[in-house]
Amino acid sequence: MLSKIEEDRIEAAVTKAEEGTSGEILCVLAGEVSRYREVPLAWAAAISLALPPVVLALSMRPLADLVDSLWVLGQSGALERELSVALSVYAIVQIVVFVITMAVVSIPEVRRRLTPRTLKSHRVAKAAHHQFASISARAVGSETGVLIFVALDDRQVQILADAGIHQKVGDTAWNRAVAAIGSAMKAGHDPTAGIIEAVEICGAALREHYPASPHAHAFSARPIEV
Repeated sequence: MLSKIEEDRIEAAVTKAEEGTSGEILCVLAGEVSRYREVPLAWAAAISLALPPVVLALSMRPLADLVDSLWVLGQSGALERELSVALSVYAIVQIVVFVITMAVVSIPEVRRRLTPRTLKSHRVAKAAHHQFASISARAVGSETGVLIFVALDDRQVQILADAGIHQKVGDTAWNRAVAAIGSAMKAGHDPTAGIIEAVEICGAALREHYPASPHAHAFSARPIEV
């Protein structure tokens, strides 16, 4: 998560962006919105099913030796025992590969790299909508709120606005704001500058369509960590 200094910079940017507008901006910072437990399981299942046949196909000489030995034995009982042993070994190898893959992919850094981007986007969007609904329910009388939801570990951004704001502003401003944060997060860079730029973009859109009014802001300028 961000340091207190970085959070103070974001808070100051939000306060400045809200000057001259009745709109409200709230930043929510999350680490990782989900543990994605299905990701290690899916990778372990796929590799344990695919790897043994590939290794077997690449090791044709041992297989040929096994076939020759089976022909030499020439008895159905011995053949059945050999096949039983082979199948048992194959099953054990699959189990071992499954367990090892599961353990490796369960390491947070590895899991994040192997988690499909579409799955991350879906989970972050769901978390952002849940957060927005929760905040809107508490901000009674406010219909000019913008939520900037940043999942730092997932490297995903969602910007949500009340229906009235979105109808007037459209997608262009929000897309620019998302792009600003996304660019700042690339290659592990500090996202603070991108978040501040996104706040400024949202603030400019709010000032254009929702000039200042005497009503107090319903949202806090302080970034919320979840």
